[in-house]
Amino acid sequence: MVGNPELVTGNGQEISSEIQTLQTPEGELHLRFNLPSHDEFALPATAIREVMQQTPDRITRIPNASPLLLGTLNLRGQIIWVADLGQFLGDSTPLKTDRSEIPVIAIEEQETILGLAIHQLGDMEWLDIEQLQMPSNVSDNIAPYVQGEWVFTQHSKQVLRLLDHIAILRSARWAT
Repeated sequence: MVGNPELVTGNGQEISSEIQTLQTPEGELHLRFNLPSHDEFALPATAIREVMQQTPDRITRIPNASPLLLGTLNLRGQIIWVADLGQFLGDSTPLKTDRSEIPVIAIEEQETILGLAIHQLGDMEWLDIEQLQMPSNVSDNIAPYVQGEWVFTQHSKQVLRLLDHIAILRSARWAT
């Protein structure tokens, strides 16, 4: 039993003093990532179906499709669209697709799945929703898709914006 002084390892040493109390994470789990402009965003883990690294040849370009779309991808037998998230949000820096792998975040709502191609994946992190602030200095292009932001002042003022995956999936921009 944990905390029992009689708890010993296989070699007879007591380990109870080495057992630390596990802390319950606060907040909700989010995936952090960067766009080509190096702006940092997050998506809630509950919105993410899968995170993958895809070679560019696995994304099939579709003629006459929206310039926001890189093409389609076969996700275990299901064909999904892959979008350049930075371009969708109005980022002026295009996603570099001539590299060995492109990070893609597959987001899902009900039966709709969309792959979001990004510049760089970050970490999964527990973020306190109560610390979420109203977004500031957000361009009109991304305002409908940002739920809020966290401002971290550890070394410098760092802003992490929380994206609304449902607003992204339901956007009328996909029709252009």
